[in-house]
Amino acid sequence: MQKKLTLTIDEDIYVGLRRVIGPRKISHFVEGLVRPHVVKEDLYEGYRAMSADRVRESDALAWAEATCGDVSNEEI
Repeated sequence: MQKKLTLTIDEDIYVGLRRVIGPRKISHFVEGLVRPHVVKEDLYEGYRAMSADRVRESDALAWAEATCGDVSNEEI
């Protein structure tokens, strides 16, 4: 369910949002910026879903293991 919210912002910000984001897309843009700061469950659920993806985890482990060798060859 969506709720309407009225915000007051500087005119320059508003003009920039309309120019860069586009009219009728500002709400979606702002929601995307704000969501991770106020809806923590989505973030935690995302981490759970990523860790359940065995192929992704296997690829990530292989990448991490491969980069460890790069560090040991660096000159100090």
